[in-house]
Amino acid sequence: MPELPEVETIVRSLRPMITGKKVVGVDVRYAPIIGYPAAETFANKLVGKKIEEIRRRGKYIVMEVTGGELLITHLKMSGRLIYVPQETKVEKHTHVIISLNDNHELRFIEVRKFGRMFLIPENQLEKAGGFATLGPEPLKMTMDEFKAGLKNRKGKIKSLLLNQEFIAGVGNIYADEALFLSKIHPERTVDTLSEEEKELLFSAIQQVLNIGIENRGTTKRDYVDAFGQAGKNQNYLKVYGREGEKCYTCGTEILRIKVGGRSSHYCPNCQPPK
Repeated sequence: MPELPEVETIVRSLRPMITGKKVVGVDVRYAPIIGYPAAETFANKLVGKKIEEIRRRGKYIVMEVTGGELLITHLKMSGRLIYVPQETKVEKHTHVIISLNDNHELRFIEVRKFGRMFLIPENQLEKAGGFATLGPEPLKMTMDEFKAGLKNRKGKIKSLLLNQEFIAGVGNIYADEALFLSKIHPERTVDTLSEEEKELLFSAIQQVLNIGIENRGTTKRDYVDAFGQAGKNQNYLKVYGREGEKCYTCGTEILRIKVGGRSSHYCPNCQPPK
């Protein structure tokens, strides 16, 4: 699933291309992709709108359009939002095509059909899935805010990092990388973390996210930016996806376990259980 660095890269690549552009046509080819309103209403309402701004919130792409509405996209597991000339051949699994007044199109492609698009009033965020309940942005929050969020929690730290109501935008890749960098085992419970470990983890989260953005995201399977270009961060991962390979720090074999039903990669020597 595209995480904060991937979504941020898409937003940054789209911003100079679509800001100020007008929607001249909408073709919804798979209606369930539209989370709100009904697909026909979505298409009719979006035509004629101008895209005033594009930004990211957690793993969501948010476009502010005229009329005080938000066009919100969640890519889910394998979604792609690409910007192409209108004559470009339409790929299989293209579910929404938004035509712009510059002879280009925004195309939402999603093999697994889990992704969603919403067109909502700015004061009705609850209509866009989990958007309204997102936690703080990890690159904007302070160390004290992070520590306050950990207070009185007892669950496993890996599961908490994936909780979008706790912190928005962190997923499996960057949670594993941050835990490795801070030398914390993914099954450690929050109440066992020392103050120093909390500080190390907070710094590690910000560090791995910033590196991911600098490298234009991690491409393991489907992720590409708005121009169809793969990221480079997969070449710099320390533990994620490296099961059975040697740890770059100590040479120990990287292991993979399930934590809360999600795969977790770690080095048993650098990240011992406590």
